[in-house]
Amino acid sequence: MAFDRREFLKISAGVTGAASLGALSGCASGPATGGAPYKVVVVGAGFGGATFARYLKMWEPKIEITIIEPNANFVSCPTSNEVLAGLNKLEDITFTYDHLKKSVDNWVQDTVTSIDTVGRNVKTAGGKSIAYDRLVLAGGIELMFDKVEGYNAEAQQTIMHAWKAGPQTATLRKQLEAMPDGGVFVMSVPMAPYRCPPGPYERACQVATYLKQAKPKSKIIILDGNPDIASKKPLFLAAWTKHYGYGTDNSMIEYRPNNMPRSVDPVKMMVGTEFDDVKGDVINVVPPMRAATICEMAGVRNDSSNTWCPIDYRTFESLTVKNVHILGDSTLTNFPKSGSVANNTGKMCAAAIVEMFNGREPDSAPVVTNTCYSAVSETTAIHVATVFRYAAAKTGPDGKVTPASMVAQKGGGISKEESELEFAYMESWAKNVWADTLGLPG
Repeated sequence: MAFDRREFLKISAGVTGAASLGALSGCASGPATGGAPYKVVVVGAGFGGATFARYLKMWEPKIEITIIEPNANFVSCPTSNEVLAGLNKLEDITFTYDHLKKSVDNWVQDTVTSIDTVGRNVKTAGGKSIAYDRLVLAGGIELMFDKVEGYNAEAQQTIMHAWKAGPQTATLRKQLEAMPDGGVFVMSVPMAPYRCPPGPYERACQVATYLKQAKPKSKIIILDGNPDIASKKPLFLAAWTKHYGYGTDNSMIEYRPNNMPRSVDPVKMMVGTEFDDVKGDVINVVPPMRAATICEMAGVRNDSSNTWCPIDYRTFESLTVKNVHILGDSTLTNFPKSGSVANNTGKMCAAAIVEMFNGREPDSAPVVTNTCYSAVSETTAIHVATVFRYAAAKTGPDGKVTPASMVAQKGGGISKEESELEFAYMESWAKNVWADTLGLPG
């Protein structure tokens, strides 16, 4: 018997916030594989892909689900900045896929090399050819190193981005440990949109937490490509002021807006901007981002700049390529590119496909929720929470069409101030969303 979708409200309460289930328009087409089971292939087992696969199987066991994921383990980007502060270790945020594997029919640890959206087939580096009726792409972001002069393969051995949590996170921590007291940590913030809007500013807090204790004469220079702090500005400024002397002659943090890195020199340890060259003992440059390469393979990375994937907000299906759905950071939306959104929309897309599979009309007014926590010291954190509600396209009296959109609602909220309680909430949120995404035991 299929999992009762009403149980979703019980399961998700206190995990990522209750979100209305998004929906697909129309009814299911017959399986591309003739009389074989209806097949859904998921590429990527991050917060979006893993959550989608788990809930789809719970809600409709008849659908055959295959996950293609190149990595052996799941490493959480949320809370990875705390590894830099020494509050966490990399192994604390690393999980096996053992429980997720039990939730699906087929697990393929491999890399996708081509996607045929006409023949509905995916090929992998290991030689597999996998047919699908619906394809879900949850590959996250791709970093555009070529947009920063000198950021070639050799430079990447020295200059860490650490924006995909894993070995680079551990390496960046080691570089900070090796930096002399009085050294300079130069970090960058890419121009929006990018994965996790508050993430770079949280990173500054967490690196400062470590330096304040271990290397108090050191300094952090933030080169922000944006004209101002992109998320939680008053709260981050308050934290920088309270803990790290911001605004004083002894400030550990120097913030420079409109300073997008144009070049890097790993030999001289310099970052070049439009204004000057900045020397650092440790350099952490995060290049611009776009939707993952698999999205280009499927022809869905096709907004005006060929950067992100336009979708039907109700469906998460590509606006131009049928039977292909995109989750998480790769999408062109006004949602924050966060683990919370990926987890929530993974459930919404799963519910949509269940409705489609069973010939029912799906929800026509989806709601998306987001909650982002940021640690600002070793014991305190802040958060922002937002609810987005679907607004259908409208045609005005003049014939002008207002396209469909997801509108941020009044309410939600942002912390009044940092607190130890919010730090505890942050830790609980992380544990719950990891369990919800990967099917970890309670």
